[in-house]
Amino acid sequence: MSEEPAKPENGLEWFGRELEAALEHKGASQRELADFTGYKEPYVSKVKNGRALPSPAFAEGCDRFFNTSGYFARLLLRISQQGYPSWFVPYIQYEQRAAVVLDYSPGLIMGALQTEAYARAVFRSSGPRDGVEATNDKVARRLKRREALDREEPPLLWCVLDESCLRRVVGGPGTMREQLGSLLKDAESPHITLQVLPYGSGAPSTHLAFTLLEFKDEPTVLYVETPVSGQVIDSASAVTESRVTYDRLRADALSPEASLTLIRSLMEEVPDEQHP
Repeated sequence: MSEEPAKPENGLEWFGRELEAALEHKGASQRELADFTGYKEPYVSKVKNGRALPSPAFAEGCDRFFNTSGYFARLLLRISQQGYPSWFVPYIQYEQRAAVVLDYSPGLIMGALQTEAYARAVFRSSGPRDGVEATNDKVARRLKRREALDREEPPLLWCVLDESCLRRVVGGPGTMREQLGSLLKDAESPHITLQVLPYGSGAPSTHLAFTLLEFKDEPTVLYVETPVSGQVIDSASAVTESRVTYDRLRADALSPEASLTLIRSLMEEVPDEQHP
């Protein structure tokens, strides 16, 4: 095992392969590593199979267990520097192989459905101190998420959009019209269903954004964000509760057909100029 990790193509899988190779070389089991590092064996298994981002403490524990002089800590740092925040990497990995994606967006259009101009406006607002190159990198990574929707067997995407997502003019009238038009085009796909939760539906069952990711041969997971981070949750009770919440949102939302009619109407209402 080399002292400096090579540049990984897929961060989580890379770390997992290196961990598996180290276990085989040492002749140790997952349980032994779990006991040594203070983590549970299922956690070690997820990291080894590229399904969970290891914590810094776990990576340091691996270095002590394998006597690898900081190799795993440096590899984790490199993974985290691949562009996405370290806390978002697990979600990206799940999104890329999900069979069904259920998303609720209460404030902004879902990232994977954003146009380039819309995404750029969002990042300029959230990162006002970023330079042009940094913003361009963020936009490029967001657009790359479209690959999950364009793969040979794309996931079934069901997105509930609060009406505020459609009425908030992000990036100016031209950008917003383009974004609304893009949503209409996306909705032509048999794999994408959009519903609008209208103002008239009253208080929503939640005011927080969240995403449920379903798989063919894995348990469903929940993804939620805070203003500073995000988390993939595999708790069965949390997933069940969120699924009930999502069903309520869908029940309160307009039908897919009525939702598209509203989007078309709002495209025509976008003002020619923004006034203070």
